[in-house]
Amino acid sequence: MDTPPGGTVPWSGSLWARGPAAALAGALPALAFPEPSWWWLAYVALVPWLLLVRSAATPRRAALYGWLGGAGFMLAVHHWLLPSLHVFILVLALLLGALWAPWGLLVRALLAGAPGAGRCAAALVLVPSGWLMVELVRSWEYLGGPWGLLGASQWQVPPALRLASLGGVWLLSLLIVAVNTALAELIALRTTRLPAVAGLLVCGLGTTAAWYGAPLPRPAGTVRVAVVQPGPGGTPTQRLARSAALTSALAGRGVRLVVWGESSLYQDPADHPALAGRLAALTRRTGADLLVNADAPNADGPGIYKSAVLIGPHGPTGDRYSKMRLVPFGEYIPARSVLGWATHVGKAAATDRKRGTHQVVMAIPTAGGLRIGPLVCFETAFPDMSRRLARDGAQVLVAQSSTSTFQDSWAPAQHASLAALRAAETWRPMVHATLTGVSAVHGPRGEQIGSRLDTDRSAAAVYDLPLATGTSPYTRFGDWALYAAIAALLLHGARAAAQPLLRRTTRPLP
Repeated sequence: MDTPPGGTVPWSGSLWARGPAAALAGALPALAFPEPSWWWLAYVALVPWLLLVRSAATPRRAALYGWLGGAGFMLAVHHWLLPSLHVFILVLALLLGALWAPWGLLVRALLAGAPGAGRCAAALVLVPSGWLMVELVRSWEYLGGPWGLLGASQWQVPPALRLASLGGVWLLSLLIVAVNTALAELIALRTTRLPAVAGLLVCGLGTTAAWYGAPLPRPAGTVRVAVVQPGPGGTPTQRLARSAALTSALAGRGVRLVVWGESSLYQDPADHPALAGRLAALTRRTGADLLVNADAPNADGPGIYKSAVLIGPHGPTGDRYSKMRLVPFGEYIPARSVLGWATHVGKAAATDRKRGTHQVVMAIPTAGGLRIGPLVCFETAFPDMSRRLARDGAQVLVAQSSTSTFQDSWAPAQHASLAALRAAETWRPMVHATLTGVSAVHGPRGEQIGSRLDTDRSAAAVYDLPLATGTSPYTRFGDWALYAAIAALLLHGARAAAQPLLRRTTRPLP
């Protein structure tokens, strides 16, 4: 058991001072994502991990605890990939978990031993800032993207969604880690509790002030939209037939936009006149434009693209968006010449999909020129993409998804929950339509509209979607929470680097 230099063994020392326990402690926050009633767990789940890292006898041990905890966190958040990637998911978890090793060093440097009030106060800012840097790096699309960010666990908490409109999901992550850090200080540092108490008060009062004082979107009427979820099973032809039948049943209900899920078509309507005519007939019958998704070659170039295609009464309107950010191993294999063996040990992509080049805002004539911003599947995890669409004039965000491979896991619910965050961040309602999985609709404050379409259901649902005007602070000012965290860490690093120089310059002459 490790003893912190100059201090006593903390409460958690005997219980958590083992590598597997670090992985378990890191995995706990992931438990908050699938179950709405567990949102509070994120605010306490990091405490054992923080106490463990604080107790590390050496910096190397602290880095190890950070690494193992990060690997456990990654494994828990992405556990549903195990049937597809098999043993390779363990390799990925260990590689990504290494990002938390520097965070472990930072935690030990700030909290080990018997820190004074100043160091405890600094930890309330720097520990969350260090965590945010880890989230920023792992959010790079080539490392797997921002799936399972800690702040995403708060998707059903109205005060947290109000904070998201101010600083995005990043601000929520900062708040959660700050609360965990303050609780760890209260448990382990009995002589310097004032900064921890003050930190908890600041977090509580700040959230309350945001709830009562933050600006709100202005209501701007409603538009009736429909989501068609054909459900699992069957060939592409059978799935198309089910989608068409469900869409036809919407006639006479005043729907202005019908959304199908990702890969709802395996042929591009622009290249198949018979298919385009069939879809155009559906739009004439329902009086609504139809947004489909083609997993097929298109005019953007050779290769297969995943494209959102808008269909009007006369066929494809020419508006299309091709997916820009692809799922590593699921839709392409990075460095296929080196890692192509992954196709033999799991369900990695046999053929690489191609990337689109730019985001697109589409106008819906049947809805009075309503402007929608399409996203495809994995892209809803990236807050910058929805923010860009809102800045470009999108009035509604539309996500087309398919989680058929992961039907019996947390993945469909995790994915659908992201719509609440993206809507709250941008003040733009979001429609999340799946081929099969969980389809959901959220209003401009992140509130859920109507009921969800759960997995294994073949159904169409109609929603009166509330619209809003105004620009959210997050849309206007962007990732200021990230920049503030970077600035705090740079100032801390500059101060640490300057201390030896200051000691030499102030040393008295012999």
